[in-house]
Amino acid sequence: MKKRHPILRFFSHLFSTPWHVRRHFPKSALHHIEQAITTSESTHSGEIRFVVEGDLHPLDILRGVTPRQRAITLFSQLGIWDTEQNNGVLIYLLLADHDVEILADRGINRHLGPQGWESICKAMEARFRQGKFEEGVIYGITEIGKSLQQHFPSAGEGKNELSNRPIVL
Repeated sequence: MKKRHPILRFFSHLFSTPWHVRRHFPKSALHHIEQAITTSESTHSGEIRFVVEGDLHPLDILRGVTPRQRAITLFSQLGIWDTEQNNGVLIYLLLADHDVEILADRGINRHLGPQGWESICKAMEARFRQGKFEEGVIYGITEIGKSLQQHFPSAGEGKNELSNRPIVL
């Protein structure tokens, strides 16, 4: 994320509304994202979660909470770290900051590392700048799925440890 002046960031979050999230992620887009996660997870034993948040609480902004810190909190709250093979991945999008974060549990993170996740984030953000939000998220899911398939291929009928439904906060 590019460092923005705290006052500009504060007002960006203050004026971000649920309408902004619905505009970029209508029900049909959320359904397609859920389908993409389901399709991806049929090829590997990993777990992918997508969370989109319009804005942070003003107190979080004043405290200087970064999108990365918020993603870490959600990673824990959603139990993504608690998968059997430690191969859960969170895609977190904070619209008010125009920032996407990918967090991965240690099982898959050791294979891809920060540079791999960052390259996926940058490609997603490029699509977001073009207004292609659904396409950007599905691209990220597809790329993450390729890595999970390579390092954690499906062993037949795997259990779905985490919901595939996108979360809108």
